[in-house]
Amino acid sequence: MTNAKFELDRIDRHLLSVLQENGRLPVTDLAEKVGLTASPCLRRLKILEQAGIIRGYGAHLDQKKVGLPVSVFVSVKLEMQREAALERFEAAIRDCREVVECYLMTGPRDYLLRVVAQDLEAYERFLKETLTRIDGVASIESSFALTQVKYSNALPIAETA
Repeated sequence: MTNAKFELDRIDRHLLSVLQENGRLPVTDLAEKVGLTASPCLRRLKILEQAGIIRGYGAHLDQKKVGLPVSVFVSVKLEMQREAALERFEAAIRDCREVVECYLMTGPRDYLLRVVAQDLEAYERFLKETLTRIDGVASIESSFALTQVKYSNALPIAETA
């Protein structure tokens, strides 16, 4: 089942909203919150997972408390924007653990990355030993985040269809 053909109803949206708040909620508690019994709730969860709407479950970590307090937003311009060059860059970035987000962009830069690091020296090592060595990179601009004002990976799911 693909999510292109999948239509979310009010209960699915409510279920997704509740799950984004607490992905460890037991199915019985989740079912109660969305007005279902456990079996239909579990069935809906499985359908949402199979449709690729729910891509997985995980723990949200405190970046500073795990020793990665530095966030750097990195704009990358490639020498050329041909499909093969884009694919090569993206494959290289997928292997970089320091890169936690990567977006193909419009505008003067080709990619925007969010890189996390232990300190400035660690970022410098990543920059010199990894990023600048990716074939086809023409230029790199780094901007250091001073304070995180808001962070959320919860999507603003409207519970009414």
